[in-house]
Amino acid sequence: MQDARPESFQQAGKADALLNAMSVDIEDWFQVGAFETVIDRADWDTLEHRVERNTDAVLALFADAKIKATFFTLGWVAERYPNLMLRIADAGHEIASHGYDHARVYTMSPDQFGKDLEHSRKLLEDSSGQAVIGYRAPSFSIDQRTPWAHEILAEQGYKYSSSVAPIKHDHYGWAGSPRFSWRPVEGSDLIELPVTTVKAAGRVLAAGGGGFFRLLPYALYDWAISKMQKVDGRGAIFYFHPWEIDPEQPRVADAPLKSKLRHYTNLSSMDQKLRRGLYERNWGRVDELAAIEAEMLK
Repeated sequence: MQDARPESFQQAGKADALLNAMSVDIEDWFQVGAFETVIDRADWDTLEHRVERNTDAVLALFADAKIKATFFTLGWVAERYPNLMLRIADAGHEIASHGYDHARVYTMSPDQFGKDLEHSRKLLEDSSGQAVIGYRAPSFSIDQRTPWAHEILAEQGYKYSSSVAPIKHDHYGWAGSPRFSWRPVEGSDLIELPVTTVKAAGRVLAAGGGGFFRLLPYALYDWAISKMQKVDGRGAIFYFHPWEIDPEQPRVADAPLKSKLRHYTNLSSMDQKLRRGLYERNWGRVDELAAIEAEMLK
């Protein structure tokens, strides 16, 4: 675990001296929010599962780049692929929770959310042999509608959450929430690590991976991260999904056109773009960055 404050961008002289957090949201191609209205959860086990092979490909990418990362994993996946959880843990990566079956937090009651956390954490810990201290809400679905979610995470002993996107977006977002780490529960050590954003032209824009990274030119991503670090002097939190490096995945013909464009565009080029990004900055696990940020909040 890192225990020192990070250097500012100005002190470091270049972005690769800052610790950035690399994270992967482990879900299969049919479990994404874009297809939730056209693929029934009851049908998931009848579909072609590609999450294991794709995650193994991610592990190989990280091994080549000598990077340790955090894998926010669905309990549903851990339940079916416990040996995959062992491979992730044995490679030195962090296992963290992504909930059980990708249900958005605001679709659950507080009691349902608490049970979802408990169930998925047990599956992850039993399969990996690793303590789970981090959580990322599916589709960054902790927002102003769920003021109780952080309290439940704190009650269950989670050390950090990376579940808020402080932006306006048609699928998610909590505009106006803090852009960097904050303590959402008074008297608790729990910290929230929002996904990375950049301020430009008076707006807060996504800059932490996902569709932003895959759909837009690499130069725009590099500019956004460099600008954020130069102005704010903070490490970035980057995320992507294993299905994003799988151009041969099945196509969902009856999905909305916007969803298909977002999901399938640039799948064939994502692998090479990601390889470039892995080598151009200093990457670590989310729990490492959380420890640094916790010190900064004292």
